[in-house]
Amino acid sequence: MMLRPPLTELALEYFTRRGYRIEKPRIEESASRNPRIDFTVTKQNRTHPVLIKDWNRTVGVNVVINLDKASQDGAFSNPILVAEKFSEHAKAYANRRGIILITRAEIIRELR
Repeated sequence: MMLRPPLTELALEYFTRRGYRIEKPRIEESASRNPRIDFTVTKQNRTHPVLIKDWNRTVGVNVVINLDKASQDGAFSNPILVAEKFSEHAKAYANRRGIILITRAEIIRELR
């Protein structure tokens, strides 16, 4: 069995290669301000909150809705959710709300 690299590591590499500046929230800031965001990525003055769900199961619409709500209080551009896979309902909601969904497979394809 091959060890799978953690999704967070893959995502950081993916955003770095695409020319984004990555910022991890400071501990005291992330706890009070937004516990649901792992880091932000910035490119061309657009800052996107990023949430990583390294689960072996499909991410449903509730996670997408929570990220949508969480990113509304900040001055953020479209939030980004990175996971193994997404339910059809989650994809439909994200599409309507301008939330960017990225799968592990997409990241691995891009990093080859």
